[in-house]
Amino acid sequence: MSASVLYMSMSLDGYIAGPNDEPGNPGGDDFHRLHDWFIAPDGELIRPPGPAGQLMDEWDAAGALLAGRRTAEQVDHWGGDHHGVPIFVLSHRPPGPSAANYPLVTYVTDGIVPAMAQAKAAAGDRNVLVHGAHTAQRALEAGVLDELQIHQIPVLFGGGRRLFEMLPSRVELEIDRVIDTPEATHIRYRVRH
Repeated sequence: MSASVLYMSMSLDGYIAGPNDEPGNPGGDDFHRLHDWFIAPDGELIRPPGPAGQLMDEWDAAGALLAGRRTAEQVDHWGGDHHGVPIFVLSHRPPGPSAANYPLVTYVTDGIVPAMAQAKAAAGDRNVLVHGAHTAQRALEAGVLDELQIHQIPVLFGGGRRLFEMLPSRVELEIDRVIDTPEATHIRYRVRH
């Protein structure tokens, strides 16, 4: 059965983006530091050696992607191709003109529950990859986020955009798996609904 899984790299103090996160500086200052564990200095994706490599395999095996508008637009919708799967963008407004260039991109304007339902239908029996702090917060609030795969990076940012800045209430989690590497501690949580 398909699960919705948030995949996010995060500093030890809870930041998923550095200070000055804006359209001209996506991810903010030193954003690359959060992704050194799977992105080479030239920007090429790499499959980490050892057990952390299975995380990239899981990412690549997802059947659909659900992201918020801000996340999707900052990366120009991944050029319309996030490893060949449908991309669903949660938004309150219709898409901007660049989205028309990408047939795999669908904007969903009627909320997180319909957006997740569309993504899960498109994914079939594969997982839905979830990106973005706002999208994760709304999915947790609505009870439609099943798991969190947090890549805890050994760095303190001291500022930027936090992953869980605004939650309406406490969310109980269960640790499913921990993969510890020198670059990151990868913790998989199940959301207790």
